[in-house]
Amino acid sequence: MPTIAPVDVDGFVVRAGFLKTTVFFASGEGEITLSGEGEKKLRPHKAGLLAAEPLKDGTGLITSGDDGCLYRCGSDASVELVAERPRKWIDLVATGPSGAVAFASGRVAWARLGDGREKEFTHERAVGGLAFAPKGARLAVSRYDGATLWWAGTDGPPTELSWKGAHLGISFSPDGKFLVTAMQENALHGWRLSDAQDMRMSGYPAKVKSFSWSYKGKFLATSGANAAILWPFQGKTGPMGQSPLQLGARTDLLVSAVACHPKEDVVAIGYQDGSVSMCRFGDKAEVHLRRPGNSPVSTMDWDADGVRLAFGTEGGEAGIISLQD
Repeated sequence: MPTIAPVDVDGFVVRAGFLKTTVFFASGEGEITLSGEGEKKLRPHKAGLLAAEPLKDGTGLITSGDDGCLYRCGSDASVELVAERPRKWIDLVATGPSGAVAFASGRVAWARLGDGREKEFTHERAVGGLAFAPKGARLAVSRYDGATLWWAGTDGPPTELSWKGAHLGISFSPDGKFLVTAMQENALHGWRLSDAQDMRMSGYPAKVKSFSWSYKGKFLATSGANAAILWPFQGKTGPMGQSPLQLGARTDLLVSAVACHPKEDVVAIGYQDGSVSMCRFGDKAEVHLRRPGNSPVSTMDWDADGVRLAFGTEGGEAGIISLQD
């Protein structure tokens, strides 16, 4: 039976996840809780914490805040200043291969490579989201009326992808063939990068705030409906002309967070009432992992083995769900 180890956190949980075997919980109040051999508390920012993302190799957590600072926090509770933009709110962070980090404030995004080189990218409208391509060569920036693909480490003209509306969260498919954005309206939009073919995924009753690729990249799981919506990306045309899977449906609850298992066709689903379930793609079998809490699940992530699931809620509840004793 799954077991839950509660963790004491301070406020809205912006991001929960793993730094190798250490679990982290980053709170909007500015506090970072590390749970491993004992529990440690960090407060790197002078005020609130706006975004947090673990490095791809699991050696650190990159955080940003309304103090204009970007920090690297280690599982040993070390804190290192990575970059500073005085008097700016850094509200978006992304990490890529080889220690690459991207961050944004207003209309400007920056890419900082593992060797310390930085590049600045300016846009006509505010940046809505950031994502590195799987191999790290390109940085995708979502914005009003589309997305822009920049070369992160070399000089070259950007690629502009257009679609009317405000584009927020953004993600590459694991094979790098597709780019998907969550829009301000209740929809996703995507592009096939080989020819910029548009892909519209609509029908959501609420905004999509969470998405996660399955471990082989065949499905994109999303929140924003009363079930986890999984769009198929197996073929050359992605989800075009295909119906999505709907897992963990509830009659009166919206899904608020999703996290695909790292080794199996399984997705963890967090709901508005704070409950958490796990569903299998093939037969839609469901296991309940957590009873309702006091607020919507805001973040979830698996460890590398798919044995532990870290979660946090908007109301400051957090914990580690273990599938093995």
